[in-house]
Amino acid sequence: MARFLLVTLSLVFSITVLAQNTAVSAASQISTVKRPKLVVGIVVDQMRWDYLYRYSNRYAENGGFKRLLNQGFSCENTMIPYTPTVTACGHASIYTGSVPAINGISGNDWWDYNQNKFVYCTEDTVVATVGSSTALGQMSPKNLLSTTIGDELKLATNFRSKVIGIAIKDRGAILPAGHSADAAYWYDNKTGDWITSSYYENSLPAWVKDVNAKKLVDKYYAQDWPLLYAADTYEQSAFGRKGFPRDTKQYVGKNYSVIAAIPYGNTFTFDMAKAAITGEKMGATANTDMIAISLSTPDYIGHAYGPNSVEQEDCFLRLDKDLGEFLDFLDEKLGKGNALVFLTADHGVANMPSFLNEHKIPAGNFDSQKVEEQLSSYLKKKYDGSNLVTGILNYQVYLDRNVMAESKINKDAVYDDVIDFLTKNSSIDRAFALDAVNQTTLQPKIKEVLINGYYPSRSGDIQIVLRPQFIDGFLKGGSTHGVWNPYDAHIPLVWYGWNIKQGKTHRETYMTDIAATIAAMLSIQMPSGCVGHVIEETISR
Repeated sequence: MARFLLVTLSLVFSITVLAQNTAVSAASQISTVKRPKLVVGIVVDQMRWDYLYRYSNRYAENGGFKRLLNQGFSCENTMIPYTPTVTACGHASIYTGSVPAINGISGNDWWDYNQNKFVYCTEDTVVATVGSSTALGQMSPKNLLSTTIGDELKLATNFRSKVIGIAIKDRGAILPAGHSADAAYWYDNKTGDWITSSYYENSLPAWVKDVNAKKLVDKYYAQDWPLLYAADTYEQSAFGRKGFPRDTKQYVGKNYSVIAAIPYGNTFTFDMAKAAITGEKMGATANTDMIAISLSTPDYIGHAYGPNSVEQEDCFLRLDKDLGEFLDFLDEKLGKGNALVFLTADHGVANMPSFLNEHKIPAGNFDSQKVEEQLSSYLKKKYDGSNLVTGILNYQVYLDRNVMAESKINKDAVYDDVIDFLTKNSSIDRAFALDAVNQTTLQPKIKEVLINGYYPSRSGDIQIVLRPQFIDGFLKGGSTHGVWNPYDAHIPLVWYGWNIKQGKTHRETYMTDIAATIAAMLSIQMPSGCVGHVIEETISR
């Protein structure tokens, strides 16, 4: 018996030692996984791919864009593989490696058939604003259905990594940061302060309070907006050279929304990003951290003035300087080459139809609001006064499915009437039922991007495809985006820093490949809805 116990104890001891050695070996292997100190995502809201080159003769050699191109790796033919090409969808896709059909972000807002109401992409009335008394902080990522690369980084390090999102737009901060983020911060245009929501924390950290106390918006307003160079040197712009400098001093202490639509909005966002990296000691531990920065200002300027304006050219020339200073900051803070940086965009933008028409290029405006009113009136007359149109949104007609069911109105008959009505509009190229898209005769690439954008309970019933160069709204000037065409869907993607070799590829890559590539670089799992592929050319061997 004693001998049996001795043998048993000896066996247990051996197994224990073996397990300990195995654990030590596994820990040693984990510690040898090479990762950067910090992953930095920079999304330039409404940056067409060609902006990398349109203004390149004016970009500084030590600025941001030339440094990225000369020292980094550019994926020159990166496309958005879904519609609508709008802000919320873009930010969600970049960081999930997914498409609206999977992650559920089918627009900036949508009619939600499950809730029977219009829904904003990040709205959350259960949470409270933190940092001001307004309702602008009642936001969270609850409508995002899949994980982000930040979520997967947190899981891979047992939540020791820090993940933070920053943008003037709430959706530009919240969706990239993901569900398990330490924080997301966005701008309250009523108070001029950075805020968050109780989804993340119950009070602002001291470093955020310090940023807010500086009243940086007033500081930038006090500088006015002069052009960076002489007006007659803006040769890439067709209009807008008059009226500078713009008087922004008048907004000091009031009208805090203006900062979003002047170039200082980018500077202000980088100020906050630098403060976050410093205040949260990001990149200072053995665990890789991630900061998702979205620059919202180019989108506001592009919508207001169009892509061929002096305002947008000056915005990007100033952004080049801001970006260069931020890259310098990363080198000083973390050491050169210790941050993995990628720069991309959530969507592009169409040229203004009036500008194209001046140069004999066919273009025009689609007035969705007017068409919605006309379509609603047409269907009311045909179906005994029934109000069947919920709205036209995201280039889709949302019909009231409950009314059709309760009134026993034949769905297919309504679909046929709507399609017949729409296709008589000279701005519309095609219209068809989304639930029958697979049976629709359509160019394969267009069909694929429409399918990728279709989430049944959050998408409409009838898809509208506009003619090339036609935009929705903006009848009095400015421009917009949202369609499959290259001017909206061809975006920049440049990698820089940690383990990135210099070069470029013209192979077609996709927005959904970004998260997959980061996952491969960090040796972590892809996000749960990821359909992208690793861009092998970016990775040093």
